[in-house]
Amino acid sequence: MKKGKVIILVAPSGGGKTTLARRLFKEFEELKFSVSATTRPAREGEVDGKHYYFLTDVDFDQKTAEGEFLEWEEFYGGKKYGTLRSEVDKKLNSGYFVLLDIEVKGAVNIKKIYGDESLSLFIKPPSIDVLKQRLLARGTEDDETLALRLERAKEELTYADQFDQVIINDNLDTAYAEVKKAVVKFMNQN
Repeated sequence: MKKGKVIILVAPSGGGKTTLARRLFKEFEELKFSVSATTRPAREGEVDGKHYYFLTDVDFDQKTAEGEFLEWEEFYGGKKYGTLRSEVDKKLNSGYFVLLDIEVKGAVNIKKIYGDESLSLFIKPPSIDVLKQRLLARGTEDDETLALRLERAKEELTYADQFDQVIINDNLDTAYAEVKKAVVKFMNQN
């Protein structure tokens, strides 16, 4: 069986990466999601092992110390998120393409690990103002969290040139067509 490859989607919060990822999953059965681990509590309706692996801080720190994460980061409110190497390798060894919906710094690290066996796509909002409007439209951000997300987005945008391709998400259908084209080309490479 041929080993799979890694596809990395990155965007600032509100950039559209989750919507684009959902469209890819509907269209490509050989594409599998890498379930991340987190120390945040499960939200209503979230299932351990499907949406995230929900870990205690102690368990997360132990896995970090044992090198079980390909990447991890601490975010808002001290919550940690990471990509388990075992989760990715299990799917790759089964011949699947693994989609990672992760943050910028982790994506850069994973690209270094997997090299040409990975495709990294940076989904860029057309402007910070548009991003702000998208975050406000969600209705999930208080003023403090919104300000933090926008500051983080400005920093994340400085990493865009470290990705294989930058796709501006000004129109979701157009952005998806570009993402799909890049993914199909990558999947068909030997």
